[in-house]
Amino acid sequence: MHRNAVMLAVVLLGNLMLPFISAQNAGFVKSPLSETKLTGDTFELYCEVVGYPTPEIQWWYAEVNRADSFKQLWDGARKRRVSINTAYGTNGVSVLGITRLTLEDSGTYECRASNDPRRNDLRQNPAITWIRAQATISVLQKPKINASDQTILTADTSSKQVILQCNLTTAHTRHKESFWMKNGQDIPNTRTEQKDTIYRINKPRADDSGEYMCVYTFDTAPNANATIEVKAKPDITGHKRSENKNEGENATLYCKSVGYPHPTWTWRKMDGKSPMELDNSTGRIFITNRDNYTELNILNLDINTDPGIYECNATNAIGNNAQTTILRVRSHLAPLWPFLGVLAEIIILVVIIVVYEKRKRPDDIIDDDEPVGQMKTNSTNNHKDKNIRQRNTK
Repeated sequence: MHRNAVMLAVVLLGNLMLPFISAQNAGFVKSPLSETKLTGDTFELYCEVVGYPTPEIQWWYAEVNRADSFKQLWDGARKRRVSINTAYGTNGVSVLGITRLTLEDSGTYECRASNDPRRNDLRQNPAITWIRAQATISVLQKPKINASDQTILTADTSSKQVILQCNLTTAHTRHKESFWMKNGQDIPNTRTEQKDTIYRINKPRADDSGEYMCVYTFDTAPNANATIEVKAKPDITGHKRSENKNEGENATLYCKSVGYPHPTWTWRKMDGKSPMELDNSTGRIFITNRDNYTELNILNLDINTDPGIYECNATNAIGNNAQTTILRVRSHLAPLWPFLGVLAEIIILVVIIVVYEKRKRPDDIIDDDEPVGQMKTNSTNNHKDKNIRQRNTK
């Protein structure tokens, strides 16, 4: 029997047997974990429980030093900064999230679960009917970092040095070290223990643009960081100059760029004086955009409508750039053209030979009825007769 069929049979059998399975008390598979966060950050707590019937999950909260006064949390609480997403299946899974943290969000968060039929009876003791798992969230004041303003790269700045600077002015504890990142990746050889940290960009180009971040680390607290944007208009660094395809095939054109912010991409077909903007509405043309990359796919090429010049355009808040690709579409007979050319040359050569043979002069043609030996005998006799006449004259 096929493996999928076996699995399906097991699942169906399990569902049929559910009414006969004895009740199972609720238990935690995964419990929420304590964390330390900074103001303005976001945290998520994860809770997964098992039991039969599937246990109900609730979230509760108690302020710091008031662990005896829990209040239930609801989705959308705290000015819609609280989100609770719960799903019930074989297990119960719930995720509590809070955004834009403040110092008041510090406290004890509790995941409660129960499948006891009496769990919502106010006469029952919740400590008996509900199981609990707690996590402590500590929110610290975010350190203050003075950072450089954003920088815009232009043609005038290409020969100048760009300096990015950060200075840690206040922090809850002494920092350990600092380093720089670009677009989420560490920049090598930038780690230092100084509060004032500098990163220099020599002869900046468009590919030096991006999101730079100075990061300060601490022994007992989360990292603190500040972001500096280095912006530049898009510079298209890769594209196809031309593409040759046969009708009925698929064509793929692409463009990739450097520059920040990431551009908005558009594709147009340059038909004379009225360029036609392309989109995904035709069912035959598909455009895929991904940050600094765009791709145009044309399916089932038509020799009459698809050949032409295609332009990709990258635009961001600083400027725009465009490049073109020539698409050529050949007929189905294109593979036969070399053979037909050779065949035509052979036919022309044969015709030339035939015409030449027909135009030969009659004197150049030997009469097949006259024997070659006889011609030689007559010539000899003529010479003899001439000699005889010369003697008689003397």
